[in-house]
Amino acid sequence: MTEYPTIMPHGPIELVADDVFWVRGSVALGPGLRITRIMAIVRSGGELTLFHTVRLSPEGEAELAKLGTVKNVVKIAHGHGQDDAYYLDHFGATYWALPDGARQQDPEIQQELRDDNLPFDDAKLFEFRDAKEKEAALLVERGDGILITGDAVQNWPDTAGCSPPAKLVIRLMGFLKRPAQIGPPWRKMMTPKDGTLRPDFERLAKLDFAHIVPAHGRPLMNTAKRDLRGTIEATFP
Repeated sequence: MTEYPTIMPHGPIELVADDVFWVRGSVALGPGLRITRIMAIVRSGGELTLFHTVRLSPEGEAELAKLGTVKNVVKIAHGHGQDDAYYLDHFGATYWALPDGARQQDPEIQQELRDDNLPFDDAKLFEFRDAKEKEAALLVERGDGILITGDAVQNWPDTAGCSPPAKLVIRLMGFLKRPAQIGPPWRKMMTPKDGTLRPDFERLAKLDFAHIVPAHGRPLMNTAKRDLRGTIEATFP
């Protein structure tokens, strides 16, 4: 019998906009170090597409079922995926990732994310071309545009939901410097030697969006494009 990661504390399912939802979950990075993470949910008709999956309590799964049927699990963040297998096995969902974008511990890719092959119609794929590992973002082309990001762009207005030691670590590592913050550890890991990721982020900032649903922190509403441009200028020489 397959063993899945333990259910961690999480909040309710909340609406972002235009049938896009989020859940603030959590993950243990070590003894006493628990940080928050976000699962994004996109509803298309009666079908649900999940990003950065967070395993929910039975009550949480009941709320998820009210939204629709879990159809797709999408991996866009290199460092995420611990609960993907649970959703694939229990809901019969289809697993999507960039070509060669799954790690050794991840499930086998069933559908490759490409410009012409996406889990729902009103979506646009963005791939970080210069990053050392596979990372993507997905633009939901609804309303003013909702950009779903992984660790590349995070938004930490506070440390709510984190354990006390983690609150200190997050502040020391610079996650709370500004909205639409480029994840400091992610940037360090993903930047090629003697290279820069600025061109990738400049391409990202050219997409049409007003909101960001990141893998960490909380959604950034209305000012996301402007805030990301400010982060790019503040981060890269």
